[in-house]
Amino acid sequence: MNFQQLKIIREAARCEFNLTEVANTLFTSQSGVSRHIRDLEDELGVEIFIRRGKRLLGMTEPGKALLTIAERILNEASQVRRLADVFTNETSGVLTIATTHTQARYSLPKVIKAFRAIWPQVRLELNQGSPQEIVAMVNAGDADIGIASEQLVNQPALAAFPWFSWHHALLVPKGHPLEQEPQISLATLSRYPLITYRPGITGRPRVDRAFQAAGLKPDIVLSAQDSDVVKTYVELGLGVGILADQACQLEAGSALTRLDASHLFDASTVWLALKRGQLQRNYVWQFLELCNANLSLEEIKRQALSAEQEEPAIDFQI
Repeated sequence: MNFQQLKIIREAARCEFNLTEVANTLFTSQSGVSRHIRDLEDELGVEIFIRRGKRLLGMTEPGKALLTIAERILNEASQVRRLADVFTNETSGVLTIATTHTQARYSLPKVIKAFRAIWPQVRLELNQGSPQEIVAMVNAGDADIGIASEQLVNQPALAAFPWFSWHHALLVPKGHPLEQEPQISLATLSRYPLITYRPGITGRPRVDRAFQAAGLKPDIVLSAQDSDVVKTYVELGLGVGILADQACQLEAGSALTRLDASHLFDASTVWLALKRGQLQRNYVWQFLELCNANLSLEEIKRQALSAEQEEPAIDFQI
């Protein structure tokens, strides 16, 4: 048994048993992948995969047990490699952050500016995606830190820390009838075409739940992943925008008006997440501390290096 065989077992599960994709991921040939699988099955004396002809359909029970062990061994091996890296390159390197467009555009600039002043030799990479993609990037080790409003806190493999709480706000073109409403209700809002985030991101589930609880069906004429895209179509007069309040910063002379919606939808929390049990360079720990001064380095390390998920303490900025 060797590391390459264990990597093949792991990647086969990740690639839904497509051996061509496994070979491409591991920069080897499909015939080499098949040979490693046969050799490992012969060595162990059990079948690891369920087959139909030459195709793999899934994993046998012994295969599932082996996958669990392989994941653990490969993670521990990765930790050994990271150990040398952490202690030999303490002040330089690359910090990769997976986050949503809204956080990258509106919430992170001040933090990144402060971080660069402390760690000038560290390069930063921002990878934008949906919460599901962010979880996958952190789990796979393609990102050091994940930042999003949804899903990060419910992942056993991730240690999540609160950053700040936010509400939705409304954007309308200047002169819109909603400007005359003393306090906008969901019933009133539902009479207008709406533009907001696509399902699953930036608090969209809270928007959907609020209308559903009120027995109303909103007329969402356009949904997008990007806050600036939503704003563009509001400016064109296609509908009322429902956005994260931090994305509703308007410049002087803007053709839009921001309206309060904090009473309409439940507050959301932005979470910071690390892969649980993984060694990190000092600048990774400090980035989290710069985001939320209420988090201590000791507490961040204690939770992140713990093998088991803990109930996160809600201590964030408003």
